[in-house]
Amino acid sequence: MDKYGLIGCPLGHSFSISYFNEKFQNENIDAEYVNFEIPKIEDLPEILATNPELKGLNVTIPYKQQVIGYLDAISPEARTIGAVNVIRIEHKGRNTRLKGFNSDVIGFTKSIEPLLERHHRKALILGMGGAAKAVDYGLKSLGLETLYVGREKGNGNGHILYRDITPDMVREYNVIVNCTPCGMYPKCEECPTLPYEALDEHNLLYDLLYNPDETLFMTRGKERGATVKNGLEMLLLQAFANWDIWNGKDL
Repeated sequence: MDKYGLIGCPLGHSFSISYFNEKFQNENIDAEYVNFEIPKIEDLPEILATNPELKGLNVTIPYKQQVIGYLDAISPEARTIGAVNVIRIEHKGRNTRLKGFNSDVIGFTKSIEPLLERHHRKALILGMGGAAKAVDYGLKSLGLETLYVGREKGNGNGHILYRDITPDMVREYNVIVNCTPCGMYPKCEECPTLPYEALDEHNLLYDLLYNPDETLFMTRGKERGATVKNGLEMLLLQAFANWDIWNGKDL
């Protein structure tokens, strides 16, 4: 039986394990999907050694950037982004080869593109991790100017802090993408600190979270007339891409 899995920490609300195991059952695929919650990335070699039937892995917080040092090859897109969320594991005799890809950008770009209108020219990216890097890459590929928003100075990304966001800024940067866990279950009462009163029907708020279905970030945007969307479709599109990658396609 083939095996696929997810590495990260924590993994309490993983979408992938239920999606793929249901897919395998419905399509009579002799495989299983397993969560590998590892406290540090240095545990990855042990996962590989004790699960020789592994054909592919997904990578989530906080290892999308750290995992790169363990790979034998990386796709040009993932290298540019600087983050990997899917690994194809190739076995040739006793040799195991790991190649990293980024399906975050595929899922996000296909999901947000139908919502973009002519006045959507600039975007704020909330967060500075691996998912934020993929979102930045995707938005720029769609012709938008981007600006990162972080909690602290530093990191060299040319970002601003949440306290720097003014009402005029959210009118100018009228696409806002939340790439942080703020508002995720069970902390549903939380949302990113923004001047929500300045939002209107010209704004598009996209939350990479999907649990709950509607985050407080989305609710507060919708109350002001903004278009809102969660990350569930992005996850589904990623899953389609992941399966193609694991089965030999270089997307």
